[in-house]
Amino acid sequence: MTRIVLFENIHASAREVFEAAGFDDIQTYPSSLPPAELPAALRAAALVGIRSRTNLTADLLGQLPNLQAIGCFCIGTNQVDLDFAMTRGVPVFNAPYSNTRSVAELVLGEAILLLRRIPEKNARVHQGHWDKSAEGAYEARGKTLGIVGYGNIGSQVGTLAESAGMRVIFHDVEAKLPLGNARACAYLNDLLAQSDVVTLHVPGGKGTQNIMNATTIAEMKRGAILINASRGTVVDIDALRAAIDDGRLSGAALDVFPTEPKNVNEPLASPLIGKRNVILTPHIGGSTQESQQNIGREVAEKLVRFAHGGATKGAVNFPEISYVEPTGTARILHVHRNAPGALGTLSSLLADHGLNIVTQQLQTRGQIGYVISDVDGVVTDEIMAALRAHPITIRCDRM
Repeated sequence: MTRIVLFENIHASAREVFEAAGFDDIQTYPSSLPPAELPAALRAAALVGIRSRTNLTADLLGQLPNLQAIGCFCIGTNQVDLDFAMTRGVPVFNAPYSNTRSVAELVLGEAILLLRRIPEKNARVHQGHWDKSAEGAYEARGKTLGIVGYGNIGSQVGTLAESAGMRVIFHDVEAKLPLGNARACAYLNDLLAQSDVVTLHVPGGKGTQNIMNATTIAEMKRGAILINASRGTVVDIDALRAAIDDGRLSGAALDVFPTEPKNVNEPLASPLIGKRNVILTPHIGGSTQESQQNIGREVAEKLVRFAHGGATKGAVNFPEISYVEPTGTARILHVHRNAPGALGTLSSLLADHGLNIVTQQLQTRGQIGYVISDVDGVVTDEIMAALRAHPITIRCDRM
């Protein structure tokens, strides 16, 4: 019996996929659990699904010998110790594309609202002021949108913005093929100097930490708008606040923050609270019913393909092997240390136990190699014990 444990109110579409695939031992939790309660909840789990608030540390993963695979029902995977999971033979899957449209729509909507100064006008109406002035309010049509990071989300933002009549430019550290009429900028400061709206779509990490700081914000057009729906660490919040206060920027929208509240009742601590023409949202770029349904289905299908056939296509920390229909009487999944002669050693072990190899697929990544072997013959417990006991073996399972 394969036990599946899902945390953080993962969409029901995931359960539908699991049940359709024949899994019925599914435990769900509406939220993350305190770290002290996680080992007991996960001890019997073979497949685990989490979102962003459940941290799977090396210490925790080391206590879970039954764990076979992890699904992050989101884009980010930094809540999992990916390297440690890899060395334990545990692939980690995510959903890098399913919320692309939702984030792109939010960004374009915020750009239009900020250009029209809607947050400020809305607040004044609630405060009892009927301010119909057009001062500082502009159409999106004809304005320049600068996209920093032209990946899946950034490029779709550009496509939507063009449909609203905006001119689109982008900057990326890798050469990217422009969509529509978008134009690449070789240098970030060139993009900043031209853009009426700058939107950030870059990964987290040291290379992007505070890429929007006092210096780069000063290179933006006076009166421009800054939007960040990528990672909270890419904007220096104090520098942004100063630029809002002195009028250097006319508005901003942030969906992510350097430090975010841990639960729904904890307030956000930010120097941007209460600032005019600033939109602050609680990391909801991908929080639409459509995106959550798509994410639930996408990640669950990856876990099912692994559980049923050992496929690791789309894993973020593991050698990738696509799903292939079994061709023998049994399938053996073997994770080994990436050393010369590993495949030969495995093949010899199988032959020594009277197993005929029908097909094999091998891929390596970093420290490990991963082999799917379809064999003819009876794979006994004794054979599995011998395979697992060999010094080159990290993990070995049969199907």
